[in-house]
Amino acid sequence: MKQIDLVYRTAFAELAQRTFDAQFQADFPLEGRFVTVPVKGRNYWYFDVPTPEGKDKRSYVGPEDDPEITARVKAHKEIKNDIRERRRLVAMLQRSGGMSSPDRFAGEVTRALADAGLFRLRAVLIGSVAFGCYSGLLGVRLPNTAIQTGDADFAQDFAISSGVEDRLPPILEVLRSVDETFQAVPHQADKAKVVAFTNSVNYRVEFLTGTRGSDEYTGKPSPMPALGGASAENLRFLDYLIYEPVRTVLLHREGVSVNVPAPERYAVHKLIVSSRRLNDAPGRAKRDKDLLQASLLSEALVETKQGDVLADAYRQAWDRGPSWQEGIAAGLVMMPDNGKRALADALGVAVDKLGEEKGIS
Repeated sequence: MKQIDLVYRTAFAELAQRTFDAQFQADFPLEGRFVTVPVKGRNYWYFDVPTPEGKDKRSYVGPEDDPEITARVKAHKEIKNDIRERRRLVAMLQRSGGMSSPDRFAGEVTRALADAGLFRLRAVLIGSVAFGCYSGLLGVRLPNTAIQTGDADFAQDFAISSGVEDRLPPILEVLRSVDETFQAVPHQADKAKVVAFTNSVNYRVEFLTGTRGSDEYTGKPSPMPALGGASAENLRFLDYLIYEPVRTVLLHREGVSVNVPAPERYAVHKLIVSSRRLNDAPGRAKRDKDLLQASLLSEALVETKQGDVLADAYRQAWDRGPSWQEGIAAGLVMMPDNGKRALADALGVAVDKLGEEKGIS
């Protein structure tokens, strides 16, 4: 696997920071003020903007103990808009740096949701659009065949959606600002709730959340107070995927500041979900992509000397119990050999010992 030159990796990190700064400025105009609010023993930043009615409009910012958030709060008035320079950096990273970028439409959808505040409210970009961010984040070249997609998926933890006391504008309005043909898709189990939206060419935008610890939620949508009228599909294993996401930049236009899963968790999660795909033609295609992405990220993490974090993520998933172990073991049987070798190297075991409890304890 070919690593990207240090000069481009450094430029990517600079772009990610500058894009986050610019998004922060757009979210929080200079006429407002930041305040801290204690919630269940933890302090959170909120932003108050005065209104003509004399009552402040309050928006959620993030945890006070997030050093990047708090640094941006303190430097808020110093942030400058530099769209032209960021566009130059994006073009350079795409053309000369060999870093991955989304297709135009996925980029526009993600940008519109980011501008509406989706990632400020701690949602996470997942799926193949998120996978494309790992090229710059890890500093390796990833094949476009592993990135192509016909949808965009976003996830948010239910407790976060319920607890931030802030909400997006109506999701359908946000999506129609990109393409006016977007329509809400009623959920099969509850026609009054919507977890997905599609346009005239069947491009699908879907919202997901982790299962909530009870069988009564299985197969049913969860209402998500922060998601502008949208609900979210409950999915097993998703809580593991979106735990402690990382902030990075999507290489679209002048850059889009996004949250994506930690790459090591993405790799292990794809290994698990590959074993649960249907055996029809669409299911097999999704399974092949799952396994390719899991393999490529495993290789990239080992290549960039991060095998220890991959091993930790693997062990955490394995320790969750029999159903997780079965999913991992089934995925390993189908995983490409390069990925198996990388994972075995990270765990310090022989390839033929992968998937055995004694080999990873």
